[in-house]
Amino acid sequence: MLHGSSIDPALIQAYLETRYHVRGDAPLTLAIGEASPALAALHAAAGVDCSAFVTAWNPHSRPEPEPAANAARQQALARELAQRGLHAIEGIGQHPSGSWPGEESLLVLGLALDAARALGARHGQNAIVWSGADAVPQLILLR
Repeated sequence: MLHGSSIDPALIQAYLETRYHVRGDAPLTLAIGEASPALAALHAAAGVDCSAFVTAWNPHSRPEPEPAANAARQQALARELAQRGLHAIEGIGQHPSGSWPGEESLLVLGLALDAARALGARHGQNAIVWSGADAVPQLILLR
């Protein structure tokens, strides 16, 4: 889905290089296109076959000058997930260069691809990271 996007190719490349760190009882790091045995184990333990790594920070990858605004957006995302009965584990997306501040994120267990796309779009994101039964994180562009 990388072709035909309105997102700057350099930004897409940055998303592909970013590491998606999941906190929780068994921390793990996701990389686009690399199978994650730890994620597969987490899926199995939770009884799900998919997950999505999402954030509400910096809509459309425009830096938010007010840290409180990002925090409020992230809290709204967490509330929405809780209201929907979805289990989420805190995390952070961080480019290895450190040139862009890390973005607080959530790994949402059991979130199907279409629902994950809709969630990311509703929170103004350019992309999400989604993993299916194979536990291979995929970059899913939303615009």
